[in-house]
Amino acid sequence: MEEDIEQFLKVIMQTNTGSVHTTDAYRRDLRQFHAFLSLKNISSWNDANRFTVTDYLEYIERKSKTPLKNTTVSRKCSSLRSFYQYLASRKVVDHNPFIQIHGPKKGKLLPDFLLFDEIETLFAVLDLTTDDGLRNRAMLEIMYACGLRVSEACDLRLSDIDFNQRTLRFTGKGSKERMVPFYPSAGELLELYIKTSRNHLMKQLKHDIVFVNGMGKGLSPRGIQYILDVTAKKAGMNRTLHPHMLRHSFATHLLDNGADLRIVQELLGHQNLSTTQIYTHVTMDRLKSSYMSAHPRARKI
Repeated sequence: MEEDIEQFLKVIMQTNTGSVHTTDAYRRDLRQFHAFLSLKNISSWNDANRFTVTDYLEYIERKSKTPLKNTTVSRKCSSLRSFYQYLASRKVVDHNPFIQIHGPKKGKLLPDFLLFDEIETLFAVLDLTTDDGLRNRAMLEIMYACGLRVSEACDLRLSDIDFNQRTLRFTGKGSKERMVPFYPSAGELLELYIKTSRNHLMKQLKHDIVFVNGMGKGLSPRGIQYILDVTAKKAGMNRTLHPHMLRHSFATHLLDNGADLRIVQELLGHQNLSTTQIYTHVTMDRLKSSYMSAHPRARKI
């Protein structure tokens, strides 16, 4: 059964949706289901039925220390449904127990973002006189300035930066290339970091990754999350921050200040406008809140 999983993962890697992150998610989901089947003394994929699936979903819910998100359960069902489709195509199974199991309905969650004052507070605590502090400030600033995904910040190369035009050009999610401008102060910080602190942190290594750790290697998403955690704590923020909040803040602040929705779509690299439109719900909620608190007939007496 383990061999079936590995063969399926090879197929996934050969498709246009087979990113490393996607493959890792599939591997975790499939191995978890395999372990469950072993626990139930089920030794064949074909012996699992819809009752097995129901038991499995109840099992992972009980096993989880915190309530599973609807999106997580839906993803697991989707992974296993695709796996069984693959097994059926190879005549390993004659049915797909996940075919009518779609998981709970996904709720449309509004993106979590920082207010502009919170952005200012976050950046202000970083010490620009140290190599780490300058790197962190330049990195967080450019992530906010350009709406970068954490993976894009990790993958940013020196050749992606045009300081004369003040733009970044890189390939984002779905192999889509886009160009994003950055404001002058973000460019100044980035250029100062590259000319000074980056050279100190590189430890004589030779590569063109922009943001590097203390060993001179490229920062990982986990490394950026750690930097953000430490910075937020130092800034006295009593909330959990994640790197994507800088991207959410970028989009929300642009729309708040009158940017056209289609321009924001292009800057974010969204293929569909509907993906970008979720940020209009954020701004509308804030408009309603301001209206209800400020209009004399709306305020409670």
